[in-house]
Amino acid sequence: MTSNYKPIGDYIQLVDERNKGLQYTNLLGISVTKAFIPSVANIIGTDMENYKIIRKNQFACSIMQVRRDKKMPVALYKSDEPSIISQAYPIFEIKDTNQLLPEYLMMWFTRSEFDREACFNAVGGVRGSLEWEDFCLMQLPIPSPEKQREIVKEYNIIQNRIALNNQLIAKLEETAQTIYNKVVKENQCEEYLLKDLCTFQEGYVNPSQENTKYFDGNIKWLRANDVNGGFILNTTRTLTEEGFSSAGSSALLFKPQTIVITKSGTIGRLGILSDYMCGNRAVINIKPKEDYNLPLIFFFLKSKYNELIDMAVGSAQANLYVPILASMRINLPDKKDLTHFYLASNDILKLMKLKTIETKKLEEVKDLLLTRMTKVESEIETV
Repeated sequence: MTSNYKPIGDYIQLVDERNKGLQYTNLLGISVTKAFIPSVANIIGTDMENYKIIRKNQFACSIMQVRRDKKMPVALYKSDEPSIISQAYPIFEIKDTNQLLPEYLMMWFTRSEFDREACFNAVGGVRGSLEWEDFCLMQLPIPSPEKQREIVKEYNIIQNRIALNNQLIAKLEETAQTIYNKVVKENQCEEYLLKDLCTFQEGYVNPSQENTKYFDGNIKWLRANDVNGGFILNTTRTLTEEGFSSAGSSALLFKPQTIVITKSGTIGRLGILSDYMCGNRAVINIKPKEDYNLPLIFFFLKSKYNELIDMAVGSAQANLYVPILASMRINLPDKKDLTHFYLASNDILKLMKLKTIETKKLEEVKDLLLTRMTKVESEIETV
């Protein structure tokens, strides 16, 4: 039985085109999320002619520090207008796009299994670099061009739907924020301290064994990186009850329909919990005393993002402490105006949640499609 797995190096070739005559000025870098990003490098006094030009359908990658980052940054350039990147990044292109589509290869690079293999092959001590020769020896299945186009088309449909959902969620949030600003500015409001309207609790290092009844034996573990500005459906990190120490027995539980905010690191990120979770010390849970105040408090805190960052204190690492949050002053409209705002904003939040759930399902389908790439070989052989 012949395998259709082939070395990547059989299909790609290095490209080294320098920016002679300063043809291009748009300088890019590569992120660990496998995307091109504007470079933050200090280029004062730098000879930009020595930078590499990258053109449409070419790839750039970083093979340094792969083991440390547990990812290989690699991205496919899709713009018609060329850009430039650091000479430290290898640029490569596909030799014959009639045999291997750039989009199909990029799909393979996005698989978590690819990163694990790259990390396994990485050498070089602390930095854990991946040698170019070892990268070229890594293999992938090469189905027919027709099958590749079919897989890429399915993938792009999902990606485009996810992008549209994210745009809609952002627009809905913007609309709700506009309504909040209008209500506060145009109506008679009474000033309160945030502690008058909410209760606060901070996350603990270990979740409570007593709370496992909410999780079917696995506690959903919320960390600061899970707080993304919108609804938090669940987390992928779970800890079994057997893994808890006795010190975890005093940990508190974060309940659904409450707000969480990051207190250290990237300060001021907000989210609304959709399920029971336990958090670490990098997040604070905010529970409105009245459920109908949740939208008001959420969008109030959204509007104070820059102030929240400025209010954080600490010499070694800035932290946003509960007493600081509790002392924030918030304007509360009268009951009639508050009811109007609640009805409008709550409908928006419900739609945001539905789109978030849909996006999560789409991400799961996308993962399944990426997994199916490894089964192309057996599908072909059984035909």
